[in-house]
Parts: sequence; structure tokens; C-alpha cells
Amino acid sequence: MARAAASSDRPSASHSADTTPILLVGGDDDFSIQQRARQVWESWRKAAGGMDHEVLDASASNSSDALSAIGRLREALQTLPFFGGPKLVWFQTCSFLGDDRTSASAAVTEALGGLAEEFKVFRWDGVRLLISASKPDKRRTFFKTIEKLGVVELFVALSADDKDWVSKAETEAIRVFRSRNRTIDDEALAELVARTGPNLRLLSQECEKLILYAGDRPEVTRADIEAVTARQKSAQAFALAEALGDRNLGKALRTLDEELWEIRTGADKKKSEIGLLYGLISKIRNLILIRELLTSGQLKSGAQYNTFKTQLERIPAEQMPKDKRYNPLALHPFVMFQALRQAENYRSEELVRGMEALLEANRKLVSSDADEARVLQQVLIEIIGIGKPKRSGPTR
Repeated sequence: MARAAASSDRPSASHSADTTPILLVGGDDDFSIQQRARQVWESWRKAAGGMDHEVLDASASNSSDALSAIGRLREALQTLPFFGGPKLVWFQTCSFLGDDRTSASAAVTEALGGLAEEFKVFRWDGVRLLISASKPDKRRTFFKTIEKLGVVELFVALSADDKDWVSKAETEAIRVFRSRNRTIDDEALAELVARTGPNLRLLSQECEKLILYAGDRPEVTRADIEAVTARQKSAQAFALAEALGDRNLGKALRTLDEELWEIRTGADKKKSEIGLLYGLISKIRNLILIRELLTSGQLKSGAQYNTFKTQLERIPAEQMPKDKRYNPLALHPFVMFQALRQAENYRSEELVRGMEALLEANRKLVSSDADEARVLQQVLIEIIGIGKPKRSGPTR
């Protein structure tokens, strides 16, 4: 690069995102990367003032695109501000810092290696570079150079396997609502997160939709969520089990018909009759475990959602099975909160008989020519019963 520097001009490892001349924002959570990069860029622009700032599109579908983007970056960094003052460059949505085919090409690898060497001697005073990139490879020389010279911020996408994903999603939703001067109560927030799952982009979109729907009302309610927020596939998959937990035979049979229609028409190739049965088995198993927690006094019925979460936190993890399939604490807290209420619709002996009925239904589906729809309908009727009212309080 044209602007060679003395060693005293090189970035210090003690820099923060607010002071570093080079910042890489990356990871596999594209939504958070985009949001954070935009926030940093606006902060930098506000502090720098002036008009000599460039945003470069660094997305590339092949090595030729990547080399062109690197060339534009070199040119932008070498061009002095027309009116003097600081120079800002945003290398936006860079797609060739990972381990894909384009990133691994010899030409791109060599070009990035050369760029990294140039960064080491570049005169950074008055120049700041922001790079936003999807899935950068930490093993590459370019990444390691930026780590040494500047600051790297990595964002990991939420996953259902992350035990903290619920609290992270709730925090993001609260941030969006507060930025628009809206509030949401705990149960409504939990319902929203349970419906959207571990997806921050979708969650943000649903929050914006709810704000528009609420209009001038300052609070977003659970009724709003039920009216306009669709259950995603991960939540839809539990609809039949939820109807069983609610002890609502009509809803259970209607949901079963819808599920069977999707299976028979091939609308959802991942679904199967035996899969539906296993979902019911999992539901009854969880209700049995929750009733045991009620009986032992570790959970108390009638609590509000926040109080319920506090009760959960007090249950020693070592008392629960390590296998997530048998551990109710592995469930989304709001799903478990609903299950606590649903457990009160059944006596313990009813749940045990229900499990026995489901195991018999499993035997029929696996080892006989019985009609799958009839088997599933019969087991729902046997467990839920006809005309049995929901119970309002805990029973033994």
C-alpha cells in the first residue's frame, strides 16, 4: 500500500471497538453481524463527521469477484480524504474469509495473505476499516492478523442446544420493544419466543409486526401474539401434543386429521404416523415427570411465569436425567410452564395408563397391519376421554 508506516503508527492490541482502526464483525449469525456492523458504522461516522466514507460490497460468488473486491479495498484505503479529516471504509458482507470453495482458491488465499502483510505496515492514523463477514475461518492468516492488529467480534447464531438461547432471545425482543416505546409482559414475551424459536432475525420481524398491530397501545399482549404471530415449524410440530396436554379431544382430533393429511399428500416428507405417536409419548412422559415434581414440592402450581422460572432454577440439575428426552428442564421454560398447567388436567394414574395405551399403540403401528389413523384416533380418545372437564387445581 502507498501509505507505509513507522512501527509507532501500528494499531495497539489494547484497542476497543470504539478506538480500533480495524474491526472485524463476523460469525454465523448474519442478523447480529449486520445489526452490529451498522451500529458501529453509524457510531464511527458520527464521531468522524465529514463525507469521505466508503461502503464496499464484498460479497463474491467466485474468485474473480473476490479479487475485484480486494482491489477496491486497496484503492479505498490508499485514497486520501478529499477534504482532509478521517477516512472510513466498510468492507460489507464479505463472503470469502471462510472455508468455502471461493475462499479456498489459491488466488484468493494469496491475495488475502498479501493484504494481511500490507496491513502490518500500513499507516492507520486517520483511517478506520470495518469488515463484516459471514463465517470467517479463524485458522487463516488474514483473520489472525486482524486479531493482532485490531479487534474481532464474533456472533454465534442461536441454537436450541444452547441452554441460554431463551434468555438471549427475550433480551433481544425487549430491546426492540423498548426502542419503539413499547412494553410486553413476561408471559406474552415467553409465548412470542416459544413461537419463533432460536431465530433472531425472525424474532425481530415478529416484534415489528406486533408493534404495527398494537398501533397506539403501549403494551403488546399475549392476545396480540396469538392473533398475528404464526407458530414456526418447530412449534407447529408440537400442536398435537399440546392438544393432548390441554385435554381437548376435539382440538386433538382436528389436529391429527391435519397432520395425517400432510403425511398422505407428501406436504411434509419429514412427518410420519410413528413420529406423531412418539411426540405424544414424549408429552405424556414430560407430564408424568412434572407431576412428580409437583408431588415432591419442587414445583408449585398457580405461580406466575417469572416465579415459575425461579422455581426451575432451584431444582438441582444433577437430580434430572442427562438424556434430554427424559429431562423436563431441557424444555423451553415457557413450554414447561404450559406443561405444568396441563399436568393438572390429569391424575397421576391417568398419565400412567396413558403411557401404557401409547406403548400398545406403538406395538400396533410397528408390528401389525392396523390402520394408522384409527390407531391414533383411538389412543387419543382413550387418554383424553369424552366430556371430561379440565381440572382447575393440582390433583394427586
